[in-house]
Amino acid sequence: MTKLSRLDEDIQVFCIERNAYQRTRMAGWRWCAGYLACAVLALTGALLVLPTYAHIWTPYLKWQDALVALLCFIALLGLAGATFLLRFLHALRAGYTTGILRLNRTANTIAVRDLSHENFISIFWMIHTAFWCFVAVLIGLSPEILLRWTLHLTNPMLAFFASTLVILLSLVGLVLSVIFAVFILIGSVGLFKTCRSLGALHSYPLDSRVTLRLDGPNLAVIYPDKPESMLDLNTLSANERQRLFTLLQVCNIELHQAQEELTLVEV
Repeated sequence: MTKLSRLDEDIQVFCIERNAYQRTRMAGWRWCAGYLACAVLALTGALLVLPTYAHIWTPYLKWQDALVALLCFIALLGLAGATFLLRFLHALRAGYTTGILRLNRTANTIAVRDLSHENFISIFWMIHTAFWCFVAVLIGLSPEILLRWTLHLTNPMLAFFASTLVILLSLVGLVLSVIFAVFILIGSVGLFKTCRSLGALHSYPLDSRVTLRLDGPNLAVIYPDKPESMLDLNTLSANERQRLFTLLQVCNIELHQAQEELTLVEV
């Protein structure tokens, strides 16, 4: 059964139903284990490749260095994904014990934790995007790998033209690498804020600017200049969902009497 705590007559706190909590928690731990497994495998691969070639400076990029860099970045992404999942699981526990939704009829506010299972997909796509940005960086640097073979050409004219072509391609690729490297750096800075806000309790005033949109089993709360939160109604029991809608309708009447309007849209 979903736990419903009444702090007083005007403040209602809804907690995640136990079975829904357990299902989401198990899914979260599976995702976390998957990210950690990827990190361990990638790091192991990098450690296996490192002893297979000489670590001396060369005027060209060695493909082994590129492979090691890619494996290390995958390991870093795996650790980042696991960190996001642990943060989500912490927020999920808080949603189970202290509430996923809080409706304050006195202050006319609604506070929601976005603990939808779609957060798993969002985390995956962030990791997926970062991975392909790093691949683009390596593709931009890949012409420098060819410089190794041009330096060993026996025909001087062929070596000159081939080296010139590779250098031109390297300059173009360097621009591509710098652009995507900047994307990675900017994204890395934003990840810290995203991690802190993942599953956090966001409060919204119930005034004319708030929009509650019912989209299938999800209730989205939208407010200007605030992050959108999505409540998976399947995490509440049928009785508590009905009670929530009843309370929202009551708030709607009260706000209307106060010359304000609550928008409730069903799509």
